Amino acid sequence: MKLYHLMILSTAAVCLGACNSSPKKEVADIYTDTLTYQFKSINSKADDCAGKPDSACTTVKFKYPAFDKQPLLNDTVVTGLATLMDRQKGIAGLQRLTWQFLQDYKDFKKEDPKSVMFFTLDCKVNVVRQDSSLVGLEYNGYQFSGGAHGATFIKYLNWDVTGKKKILLSDLLKPGSEIELNKVAEKIFRKQENLTETASLKDNYFFKDDKFALNQNYLITPLGLTFIYNQYEIKPYAAGQTTLNIPYSQIKTLLQPNTVVARYTNNAGI
Repeated sequence: MKLYHLMILSTAAVCLGACNSSPKKEVADIYTDTLTYQFKSINSKADDCAGKPDSACTTVKFKYPAFDKQPLLNDTVVTGLATLMDRQKGIAGLQRLTWQFLQDYKDFKKEDPKSVMFFTLDCKVNVVRQDSSLVGLEYNGYQFSGGAHGATFIKYLNWDVTGKKKILLSDLLKPGSEIELNKVAEKIFRKQENLTETASLKDNYFFKDDKFALNQNYLITPLGLTFIYNQYEIKPYAAGQTTLNIPYSQIKTLLQPNTVVARYTNNAGI
């Protein structure tokens, strides 16, 4: 699949009557120009998959976007995909990860040749939003390599198109605002979890030292910052993933001016 550039339409100047009047031009929306990309795939199967559908044998699948003329972004995308479960980087990391996963399956079959169990590794990078200023990506994956159940995980990447770099949370916040952001997030979390302001987090959550803390896994959206905690990160597996939405209206005093989120806060009158 390939997305094509959206053309920015320019409007002709309109004379206002008097010959000495200055022509008036409409200002184009600088955020409407989009990047183009194609999805690339890596698909591998175990040696014993012959004649079996993918749904009934061990497979490794990766699918991710490759953006035109964006080498740094593309390298970051692939590296992020490879390092979800391995420290290797780039395409070599994906190849090593594929080999290791299939090798683990071979070792498993040697130990238990009669087992009908098969492994699955399926990871995809989705383009959540993208324009000439910001690219938001969601890494969505599932892994099963034995045991009682598989594991689903989500990871976000926010990319500054102009600056050609990953957008860190600290890039959006005024210096020293992390503690206050955490306080705002905890109030939202406690309300979402039906907890009082003083209820202990010790028994039902896995926060370090039993104190609420935001992670760095977040997505920039038009309405606010969306954080996600994956399975086992702060709750038992059965509780699944936990999403936390922090509206810009609640953290407007913590945000730096003139960042990639400024258009959202300005348009909303925040």
